[in-house]
Amino acid sequence: MLKASYTPYTLHFKVPSGTSRGILTDKETYLVRVWDDADPDRFGVGECALFRGLGADDRPEYESVLQQVCREIDRYDTLDLAAWSSIRFGVETALLDWRHGGRRVVYPSDFADGKRGITINGLIWMGDKRTMAERIEEKLAAGFSCIKLKIGAIDFDDECDLLAFIRRRYPREVIELRVDANGAFAPDRALEYLKRLSDYDLHSIEQPIRAGQWEAMARLCETSPLPIALDEELIGVNGAAEKRALLETVAPQYVVLKPSLVGGFTGTQEWIDAARVAGAGWWITSALESNVGLNAIAQFTATLPVEMPQGLGTGALYTNNIPSPLEQVGEQLLYNPAKEWDFSGLSWR
Repeated sequence: MLKASYTPYTLHFKVPSGTSRGILTDKETYLVRVWDDADPDRFGVGECALFRGLGADDRPEYESVLQQVCREIDRYDTLDLAAWSSIRFGVETALLDWRHGGRRVVYPSDFADGKRGITINGLIWMGDKRTMAERIEEKLAAGFSCIKLKIGAIDFDDECDLLAFIRRRYPREVIELRVDANGAFAPDRALEYLKRLSDYDLHSIEQPIRAGQWEAMARLCETSPLPIALDEELIGVNGAAEKRALLETVAPQYVVLKPSLVGGFTGTQEWIDAARVAGAGWWITSALESNVGLNAIAQFTATLPVEMPQGLGTGALYTNNIPSPLEQVGEQLLYNPAKEWDFSGLSWR
């Protein structure tokens, strides 16, 4: 009989990381374990990567729902977890891992076999101008060909200066630049900001205005000189029909897919299918998961026809990440099967 248990786990940032929602120093998450009493040494592990203040499933009853899912894991296929995105993501991962032998192989591929890597972007967190400039230099020196900057927390002129600094040294053909505003711009000023940003040959901007303003976002997508990617806009939009309606209404150029926030792998595939019909591009991004969640997202991504750098460069953020075979070498995320996972010290409930 299939069984499941879980444990809370708090990740600690090496360096406080700035977002438009404030400074992050810790990240709560939950690890879930699935096994069969007939073979208890074989078990699957997933991460229910709750994102406080952002996930649509950030509710007081979260842990009680997770407990119920663990109790009823033997009939998981009958449970409706559409509204519990991160729980679905974690349980999907654990079950897939268990079904593939309990070796942390969630989606078999050349990536999981250690034969090829995934190209990722270099992420520059928000900070003061000097700190961000130093981080940009580090990413360029490391060999990244795509850099993503979080914007919207410091003076906009300073952010433009940073973009100009990169463009003076590297044209678009050498370095692809993406920016992520996390909804920081006011709708009545957003187009003005987008016009200024377009001077720097950017690939795209994620979520220029706050989510939930479909008509305002649609006008921006129609008039912006800069391609727009929806990010937070996708959170809490459940069901294939609602997803199609959002993309038909807003008509974005891209969507950014974070499996733990948009319905697990089931929901992510629905978004990919809807984007294909709507003519929108897409890429996959992690959302501050531990290596357990990052590994699952990377293995899923490796099975898809990706055509651009993915947003999977968050594995080195924490002092106490789960030791894993994931390795980052320059702009490549790799899986080294010779290295082992280490779950020692965890106490499962």
